[in-house]
Amino acid sequence: MNVPDIPRILLIEDDERLAQLVADALRKSHYHVTLCADGLSGEALMKQESFDLVLLDGHLPGKDGFDVLRDTRRDFTGRIVMLTARDDDIDQVLGLEGGADDYITKPVAPRVLMARIKALLRRDALPVTHPIGEAMQFGHLTLLPQSRELRVNGEPVPLTTAEYELLKFLAQRAGEVVSRDDIMQGLRGLEFDGLDRAIDARISRLRKKIGDDAQSPTRIKTVRGQGYLFAVD
Repeated sequence: MNVPDIPRILLIEDDERLAQLVADALRKSHYHVTLCADGLSGEALMKQESFDLVLLDGHLPGKDGFDVLRDTRRDFTGRIVMLTARDDDIDQVLGLEGGADDYITKPVAPRVLMARIKALLRRDALPVTHPIGEAMQFGHLTLLPQSRELRVNGEPVPLTTAEYELLKFLAQRAGEVVSRDDIMQGLRGLEFDGLDRAIDARISRLRKKIGDDAQSPTRIKTVRGQGYLFAVD
């Protein structure tokens, strides 16, 4: 019988007491946890080792967590969750626009943290034998599920894991209005709380990457009060 790999999590947090509490909770949930207390060392670990998910404090000694996110997001293929004690909108926007997969304000209840982590890792746990779809073509956009790649006018465009999954989710429902709750349930198995800005920030980044006009988008349209529509040619 094959034993599933234990997900590897890197926790970059300078609050020693909090880091230990979170690490203990993660280990009890059967995750392999590596601890790091400063931004420079955390960034080095992200570049040198393989992690399924990184819990990254927004404000760290050595190098700010948001700078670590910016400098690693393009090459790091795992999930990145920003942690911060500040509930400021600007911090959330910085994290989400920088490519974070999720944003959590401290303090957070362990069960809530575990639920968010499990939801983020759920799709990555699919076996490699999971059926792979055919290429999807929409004008100058080509989505290649087999290689999890987006091409615009034939040129590859890098996407984070979360961006790719959202784009594919919308493309598979092209021509339909998809609510934020549908997206949250479909991608993370969680209900939309009316406050989470991750979807909107991700849509904004996707529009930039596919060349969609932010003021008057023609491919990923906002349907006021309902959600988003991925337009068919």
